[in-house]
Amino acid sequence: MQYLAVMADAKQTNALSATAEINNQFEALFNYATIGIVVTDYSGAIINFNKYAESQFGYTKNEVMGKKVEMLIPQNLHGKHIAHRNGFYHHPEPRRMGEGRDLFALKKNEVQFPVEVSLSHYTFKGETYVIAFVIDITIRKRGEAVVQQQKADLEKVTDDVRQLNAQLEQKVDDRTIMLRETLAELEKSREELNQALVSEKELSNMKYRFVTTASHEFRTPLSTILSSAYLLGKYQPGEYEEKKDRHIIRIKNAVEGMKGILEDFLSLGKLEEGKMAVNIKEVDAGSFLNEMQLTLSEMEHLLKPGQSILLHHDLKLSSVWTDTNMLKNILINLISNAIKFSEEHSIINISITLAPHIFILAVRDKGIGIPAEDQPHLFERFFRAGNAANIQGTGLGLHIIRKYLDLLNGNIDIESASGEGSCFTLSFHQPEI
Repeated sequence: MQYLAVMADAKQTNALSATAEINNQFEALFNYATIGIVVTDYSGAIINFNKYAESQFGYTKNEVMGKKVEMLIPQNLHGKHIAHRNGFYHHPEPRRMGEGRDLFALKKNEVQFPVEVSLSHYTFKGETYVIAFVIDITIRKRGEAVVQQQKADLEKVTDDVRQLNAQLEQKVDDRTIMLRETLAELEKSREELNQALVSEKELSNMKYRFVTTASHEFRTPLSTILSSAYLLGKYQPGEYEEKKDRHIIRIKNAVEGMKGILEDFLSLGKLEEGKMAVNIKEVDAGSFLNEMQLTLSEMEHLLKPGQSILLHHDLKLSSVWTDTNMLKNILINLISNAIKFSEEHSIINISITLAPHIFILAVRDKGIGIPAEDQPHLFERFFRAGNAANIQGTGLGLHIIRKYLDLLNGNIDIESASGEGSCFTLSFHQPEI
């Protein structure tokens, strides 16, 4: 029995020794852990405080024992913390505090520092105790702040680069637009230069044709004038009166022909330079008809022997809208051609029709006509039909007529066949009244 008692005492001693050893190990783990550990009771009083917590907060264990844990928290957070603490004691469960928000602790020297806190609990003799594991995350926060600043700086640089790119793109777009505009101006200048060169070439050709035509067309009438004047000088007063009259008529006709040539060139020059003004106005039908008849009578001296001009008219309206002077020039040109290209003893028919909304003027002759192959070119400058080469003319008459018609908004139709004569029909729309 004595032996058994000794053995029991030895077992008890060993158990106490093992327990002490375990307690020493837990005490070493508690005190030398590299994380702050704060243990509180149900009232929030601190009952344990490890060495790492002492280094974190600047308090010794004796300074905090029995005091409320709120002493380790900034004053402005005490109210919220007490509510959270009470809630945890009633429903204890392991958790991390401050999820989604920053937590701050308070040192003895009143300096705040950011922390990360995890909570756990244990029960001893029916009482619940809370274990707070506190990590000072100042360095991490500084790093995060540096990262955030670098991120902000990077975002700013990125935004600056984006703005710079946008500005550069805008400048590129602006320069592109300017370049396109410049190219367009250059292209326009090139076209204008080409047009100017074409116009210069046309003008040069026109001058050449003018000199050639004038030289050719003036030679015959000038020779006629010189020869007739010479012969008139040979006659004695009272002699050969009939011959004198014929020479005087020849001189007048030659001068008239040269006058017509000069008028063609002058009219063309004004039309080409845009100096020919149009003056369309309402003219009484009777006055207009008298004006046309007067024009025809003024041309009778140009008629060849036996030629005559007949005027036909059908005036269904009391007035006509036109430029009388310009229309007279057109009529004179058409009748001159009809006289020139028709044989002696032929009739030139002029018809004037004034109907609602339209005014028609037609000149018909029984002359040499116009070959079909030449008709598409009739309105070209200096063009002359193949069968008119031996007949005096500048090749400008119909070209000038076309210019006049453009100013009067008129149209012209031609019916002609070689050897059968020609009919030129002009039409002008009249305003609705």
